[in-house]
Amino acid sequence: MSDGGTAADFIETHAGLTTFPAGASLRLDSGGAIEGLQVAYNTYGTLNADRSNAALVCHALSMDQHAASRHPSTGKPGWWSQVIGPGAPLDTNRLYVICQNVIAGCGGSTGPSSIDPATGEPYGLSFPMITVADMVRAQAMLLDALGIDQLFCVIGGSMGGMQVLQWAADFPERLFAAVCIAAAPRHSAQNIAFHEVGRQAIMADPDWRGGEYARCGVRPEKGLAVARMAAHITYLSEAALQRKFGRELQRDGLSWGFDADFQVESYLRHQGAAFVDRFDANSYLYITRALDYFDVAAAHGGILAEAFRRARDVRFCVFSFTSDWLYPTGESRQIVRALNAAGARASFVEIESDKGHDAFLLDEPVLHAALAGFISSAGQARGL
Repeated sequence: MSDGGTAADFIETHAGLTTFPAGASLRLDSGGAIEGLQVAYNTYGTLNADRSNAALVCHALSMDQHAASRHPSTGKPGWWSQVIGPGAPLDTNRLYVICQNVIAGCGGSTGPSSIDPATGEPYGLSFPMITVADMVRAQAMLLDALGIDQLFCVIGGSMGGMQVLQWAADFPERLFAAVCIAAAPRHSAQNIAFHEVGRQAIMADPDWRGGEYARCGVRPEKGLAVARMAAHITYLSEAALQRKFGRELQRDGLSWGFDADFQVESYLRHQGAAFVDRFDANSYLYITRALDYFDVAAAHGGILAEAFRRARDVRFCVFSFTSDWLYPTGESRQIVRALNAAGARASFVEIESDKGHDAFLLDEPVLHAALAGFISSAGQARGL
């Protein structure tokens, strides 16, 4: 990489788009269905002869399938380029890594901005409500289409970690190992409250047009930017904000007005503005609602251990960060206790970090080393 490139420039990437035929609809928890389902995904590495080395990476709310390759719109490196690639924890010299854009997303999989085949117009709010379990069923459909019966590993952080838990509850026979990072078994009241603030910001934007903005040729950019700003605060920690910004000013002296006087204000405005260029507002509404509905124990009498009862043969590793107040360590411990009660093999790593929830996306050597160790050990047991 002497020419200044990044891993995203050197990793071999294959982009795919699978369209499922009529009769292969995705049945949803809401009672509806998606006909003509499209699933966009990227793969890294090579699937071995017996198809035993596939690792599914589940992405967080604002991410997509471009986990280890440059984003086609922004040109930025993949959001997990430090974890996926030759010699990385998810070593593409040994593993076939798949990352799928979730349904209701805006990276090519069917979502509210997709064209409804029944009308020829974007779905908008006619798109059915979806759940994390629906996301996982769509992933299972893709694996079926790829001829992969069992995953070596499913791994994800934040919303991706919730998908991992749903995989363990719904399809444990298709997993050899599972890694859940910075997640929770259900959404808390505080997290639902933050999401509601974001949704209301979007829907209060005059350009939202009741979700029909695409037909009107506009976008609710201001509302979506505010939603992103509010959410981004939850991804950080007080220590991280203080270290990066403190009360530093943008310029000499105060504006004595409502310009961005403080660096932290300018940072949040930048985050909001950048987000609207790559994300769909209605997708944000649907995905945050899916997270609010998430409660992996609900279908098992509210007993979390029962959700994992069939996953005794799966090797689990659960990670948390000390400064994560969005999904604090106590919620990860709850997952581990439930796994232990179900008789599953579970390792737990709490990482000392002041980077907040977003630590799993940043340069966090302890996470990368522990993850590499777990994947290597599971790989040996798998014969990879």
